[in-house]
Amino acid sequence: MAKKKVLIMGAAGRDFHNFNTVYRNNSEFEVVCFTATQIPDIDDRKYPAELSGELYPAGIPIYPEERLVELIKKHNIDQVVFSYSDVNYEYVMRRAAIVNATGADFVMIGAEQTMIKSSKPVISVCATRTGCGKSQTTRRVIELLKEAGKKVVAIRHPMPYGDLTKQICQRFATVEDLDKHDCTIEEREEYEPHVVTGTVIYAGVDYEKIIREAEKEADIILWDGGNNDMPFYKADLEIVVVDPHRTGDELYYYPGEVNLRRADVVVINKMDSADSEMITDLRENIRMANPDAVVVDAASPIFVEGFEKIKGKKALVIEDGPTLTHGEMEYGAGVVAAEKFGASEIVDPRPWVVGEIDATFKKYPYIGTILPAMGYSDQQIKDLETTVNKVECDMVIVATPIDLTHLIKIDKPMVFVKYELQEIGQPNLCGVLKKFM
Repeated sequence: MAKKKVLIMGAAGRDFHNFNTVYRNNSEFEVVCFTATQIPDIDDRKYPAELSGELYPAGIPIYPEERLVELIKKHNIDQVVFSYSDVNYEYVMRRAAIVNATGADFVMIGAEQTMIKSSKPVISVCATRTGCGKSQTTRRVIELLKEAGKKVVAIRHPMPYGDLTKQICQRFATVEDLDKHDCTIEEREEYEPHVVTGTVIYAGVDYEKIIREAEKEADIILWDGGNNDMPFYKADLEIVVVDPHRTGDELYYYPGEVNLRRADVVVINKMDSADSEMITDLRENIRMANPDAVVVDAASPIFVEGFEKIKGKKALVIEDGPTLTHGEMEYGAGVVAAEKFGASEIVDPRPWVVGEIDATFKKYPYIGTILPAMGYSDQQIKDLETTVNKVECDMVIVATPIDLTHLIKIDKPMVFVKYELQEIGQPNLCGVLKKFM
């Protein structure tokens, strides 16, 4: 039989993992190419021969998703595999219609088929949307496991935006390791909070190699999921975070609903700042989708050293980039801090944006008056610095998970917003983990 020709739609993460686990050594298929979207500057590359295996000695090209129909027709593609996340069902089915109209099959690979098994216990922390508060939940789980005497190693959902051959298996134990690997702002936001608290974290492209390295130094593996994707590993305990500020998204975004329906534990985060009616509706949605899940109530209170500096000031607010862009959040911890501590105005940065930051606002117009800390490339980081320093304001409120001043120089007074998970009542994560162990 002739090989089935495959095109994989992705965003430099799940697409590569699906290829590695399902297609790389499968002679029944020929993966002709990848398409890329969501993340800037990841198309027009190649999945390298060092990763693509014996069946693909020349590697596999990566094209912009805008060329999808052209590529299907040109290469007589039989199957298009949808392999990225944090998109609503209308978005998914629109792509399905486009693909089916060409005559090709539209394929969505199930969770279990790509989950690698570990020799160590695995706990996964995922979410139903980007920006639910998964990162602080992950840190809380690790804290509790360490208090129980366990050696925990975290593995992060992939963010391979650079040279893929150098990112096959990355280990981060110190802040200096972030510099060594030329990490973007987006990567630092996920890795730095772990390493500064003494947790080793792995990431990269080949998650079979990564798990085998992590197993050598861990009692328990913690899967730190990203972009509301499904876990790459078969987890013994699946924890999923939901957001009452976006009630309904947990039943309308892919694969967030998959995570919700699979969850052993559902954490309702941000209850300290959410509307009570939205929380009630969210509880009902959880009961409908997954009545057997343990539900943990939680808050994400903010901490600002020097909060008194905010009162009466015109403040520029900088928030986590992905949360504002494809996460579609209209505000975050920085806005909460500005309002709580009495800023006279949140300054709209749009009159001063330059270069790639200007392009980000045009692509995501709903961002509004908050500046996303975008930094997928050196140029984007440079444009972010220029924008911050051009904005006419009294001060800057930085609500990213990292110290941005390590990467950009800010010529204005600033404060930093931190936030951690605090469980409310019982059941809580401590009880859940004690039962698990």
